[in-house]
Amino acid sequence: MVPLFIRCGLIFLSFALLAGCNTVVLNPAGDIAAQQGNLIVVSTALMLLIIVPVIVLTIFFAWKYRQSNTAAKYDPDWDHSTKLELVIWGAPLLIIIVLGLITWITTHTLDPYRPLSRIDAERPLPADHKPLVIEVVALDWKWLFIYPEQGIATVNELATPVDTPIQFKITASTYMNSFYIPALAGQIYAMAGMETKLHAVLNKPGTYEGFSANFSGDGFSHMRFKYHGLSSSDFETWVNDVKTQRDALDRPSYVALEKPSAREPVRRYGSVDPTLYHAILNRCVDEHATCMDKMMKHDHHRASGNNSVEHDAMKHNDMEHHEHHEHHE
Repeated sequence: MVPLFIRCGLIFLSFALLAGCNTVVLNPAGDIAAQQGNLIVVSTALMLLIIVPVIVLTIFFAWKYRQSNTAAKYDPDWDHSTKLELVIWGAPLLIIIVLGLITWITTHTLDPYRPLSRIDAERPLPADHKPLVIEVVALDWKWLFIYPEQGIATVNELATPVDTPIQFKITASTYMNSFYIPALAGQIYAMAGMETKLHAVLNKPGTYEGFSANFSGDGFSHMRFKYHGLSSSDFETWVNDVKTQRDALDRPSYVALEKPSAREPVRRYGSVDPTLYHAILNRCVDEHATCMDKMMKHDHHRASGNNSVEHDAMKHNDMEHHEHHEHHE
């Protein structure tokens, strides 16, 4: 039997160790992540309204009606209480209704595809605001970030200005990954041949962790990058510094970069092929390959053409049948 003071000491030590944890999910630097953190706290508190009383009452009844307590009332014929039934079923039902309402509202307001309407709780965004567009490609096992408006690209390094709306366009080269910056917003999947989107804003300057939250092979655990939240002037300086790099990201250099590798160092490209992301998304980096969007467009036109031909043939047959019927009459 472990002595009581040792057990109390272990509990205290556990809390002391947990106090040193970086609870970034509940203390984020971005408005979207902050709203998601609040949702976690509210949902947990609502569930505890049921869980805590149940645990307390379980201990209470076990203690009160223990075998040695002969003073406790014994009623073997009791089988029903309307008041008790109302409490047992009514309270959880109300909690479920409230949780459902909160979930329905936040599912729409925190939709990653939905453009932002505010910088934070106190600063709304004008309707004509223009977000910073960043194209994200999950490679094996590294992250490629393309800034189409700035004409630059980086590997395993991301930087954005503070209080500026960001629109991430996310895809992958092969395996499915998950793009996740806990301080900024929730995770969202990256899939080859598909594009997902994430709208977010960072409210505090600093350096934050980003990584893949979906297992994708041998180098998955090292698929991490630094995310720098900078002031507007510092961001412009950073962009200009990247533009001074001689390396250019074109299709041949991307093919070399795409090869699987782990623990990839930060790379910066002073210029980038403006058609590269479209080619990556549509699986046609190789100039001899047919892009998926063109292939689907061609198939759509061909299907529409076949339907038109079938429609014309049916119309022609109906006319012949009608003429034959009139001639027969």
